Amino acid sequence: MEREKQMTSSRLTRFTFSAHFYFILFGMGGFFPLLSTYFLKDAGLNGTQIGAILSLGPIIMVFAQPLWGLLCDTTQRSKQVLMGTTFFTGLSGLGYLINNDYGWMLGIAAILAVFQAALVPISDSLAMSYVQREGGDYGKLRLWGAVGFASAAYFIGEWAENSGLMVIFIGFAGAMTLSAVTASLLPRERVSFDIDLRTGLSRLMKLPQFPLFLMGTFFVFGPIQANNVYFGLLIQDLGGTLAGVGIGFLLAAGSEAPVMRFASKWISRRGLLSVVIFASLVSAARWLFYGYEPSVAWVYITTVSQGLSVGLFIPAALQYVQDIAPKEVKTTAIALYTAAGTGLGNWFFSLLGGVIFDHFGIYSTYLFFGISTLCGVGMVLWVQRLDRKSESSLERSSVR
Repeated sequence: MEREKQMTSSRLTRFTFSAHFYFILFGMGGFFPLLSTYFLKDAGLNGTQIGAILSLGPIIMVFAQPLWGLLCDTTQRSKQVLMGTTFFTGLSGLGYLINNDYGWMLGIAAILAVFQAALVPISDSLAMSYVQREGGDYGKLRLWGAVGFASAAYFIGEWAENSGLMVIFIGFAGAMTLSAVTASLLPRERVSFDIDLRTGLSRLMKLPQFPLFLMGTFFVFGPIQANNVYFGLLIQDLGGTLAGVGIGFLLAAGSEAPVMRFASKWISRRGLLSVVIFASLVSAARWLFYGYEPSVAWVYITTVSQGLSVGLFIPAALQYVQDIAPKEVKTTAIALYTAAGTGLGNWFFSLLGGVIFDHFGIYSTYLFFGISTLCGVGMVLWVQRLDRKSESSLERSSVR
């Protein structure tokens, strides 16, 4: 009887984690892909202003995440921190509706980013801590986040097509409120973001491959992140609808999970850096193709290439960073890797992409993304060459 109760409790906890990830990513999937369209069409902002607003969040989140981790460490109330930040993330999103003034929207973007910075790291840490203590598969819990993002892109896109773009704020606030409710039902777990930046940075920069790989990540993953800002504008410039934007994001996000499932087999056969290079080349080809003004049908068809680019790049790149970093500074290495791509890279390409959009149009923005990604490929090829030299030196040393 007691064993049955434990099994029922365990299933309920896993369901709660899955629902929590679903609602968080549902909110983001229905909000951020269409936010640039709202800024352009309803708020009357230009590309430079849109890029500035949407590039502000990633850079603020880089600095805000460690502070939320510190708060969780000192208070040991990670669940309560997650509940509060989730609720206020949704509430902050509604702030965009108060005023269309550019300065006001910059301020709202900053406030939203501060709260949003806590959501995924704390949720991931709670889930990881739980599965390590009780057993289970973290990937199966986190997978529901991808389902939430993909389904929201479609359903909110359809809703916005019929009722107007204002609904994206209602959907965002509602999903975040539901996520806060599920957070209140999660088990109490210890969360720690243990990062020794000073010592870690000093040790990692002595490895020639590491800073080069960070630069490669910046040039490859930055455009991937910035695409979330400009993809909706591309679809509509080609004659697509708001519902069509949702379909595009649904196809793109939906293609990632199947590829990730088999990524480890590809990596073991081809090697980490070879897979990273292949995934980066797929990204570059996609952005360059968009730069030559294809039909909207071809854009939909090629969105599934995101499975090969993102679905392979993320696990291969993360594993490479973990492999080359010394054991004592692995956490710092991963934090720096994340900051390079989803932080600085996202900020830079979202900002500059908006400036290019204003002066030359959306297709030039994607040509810029493609050329930048090829620069990143060159850097990863350089890293691969350094690795091979190191391996050759070790082989010669062992022979002697």
